[in-house]
Amino acid sequence: MLYIACSAPKETYAQAPGKGKVLFFDDFSAKGLDRAKWNAEVTGIHVNNELQAYVDSSATIYTVSGSAAEGAENGALVLRPQSSPGFKTTDGRNFNFISGRVNTKGKFDFTYGTAEARIKVTEGDGLWPAWWLLGNDTWPETGEIDIMEYVGEKDWASAAVHGPGYSGETPFVNRQYFEKGKDATSWHIYAVDWTPNEMLFKYDGKLMFRVNRKMVEHYGKWAFDTKKYLILNYALGGAYPVKVNGVKQPYFGMPESSLQLVKENKAKMLVDWVKITSYDEK
Repeated sequence: MLYIACSAPKETYAQAPGKGKVLFFDDFSAKGLDRAKWNAEVTGIHVNNELQAYVDSSATIYTVSGSAAEGAENGALVLRPQSSPGFKTTDGRNFNFISGRVNTKGKFDFTYGTAEARIKVTEGDGLWPAWWLLGNDTWPETGEIDIMEYVGEKDWASAAVHGPGYSGETPFVNRQYFEKGKDATSWHIYAVDWTPNEMLFKYDGKLMFRVNRKMVEHYGKWAFDTKKYLILNYALGGAYPVKVNGVKQPYFGMPESSLQLVKENKAKMLVDWVKITSYDEK
């Protein structure tokens, strides 16, 4: 995501080898964000020429249940950007949009295993929700694993890896194109199996991208032997979207049609559940 620089799930899908132990699970069945598991970030740094400021607000980060959960049986987390002209951050910068970003830094991190989440998103050029893992120290030295990034074209989502020598315009990025009728506006399980020597990205259990140590070390140091924490966020516009859609007006990477979606509170990401599982060696 940085470019500067449940009920138990009913779907069946491939698991990593060995006996699994669930390290972290949240099906967002509580009222509001579970603060024992998650932090709500407030914008303190500015990256990627994104359009939003992150705030800790029930307007941008909240949970829903019943029909509002759109098929998430026990409830869902919603991240929803909002129009907020002239919003000023603590460092004095002005933004016209606010949004939500949550992480588990200082509360949960892990090394190796399967990280997965069941997610659905809204169609709209320049909308940029994501599900990813980040190292605890300086970026990109301690690595970034982007399990799912979506920039508004509903027929695909992408996975990527960043680290020293392969950050920003990373060579390690791949798209998964969805079957007709099962695009990104439907529920999908976005996962990575992370081992000491490779990362296997799987969407709905199907392998869509493999990155291994030898591939990475052609460009720089392998940055995936340290703990990573979890991030879910909803950005608007910025570097990645503009490279896909070429839009410069009315906002960098976000056209008028998506601006109206945000103003009408229709742009959102729903997260049914998040699970992290570790595996014993065979």
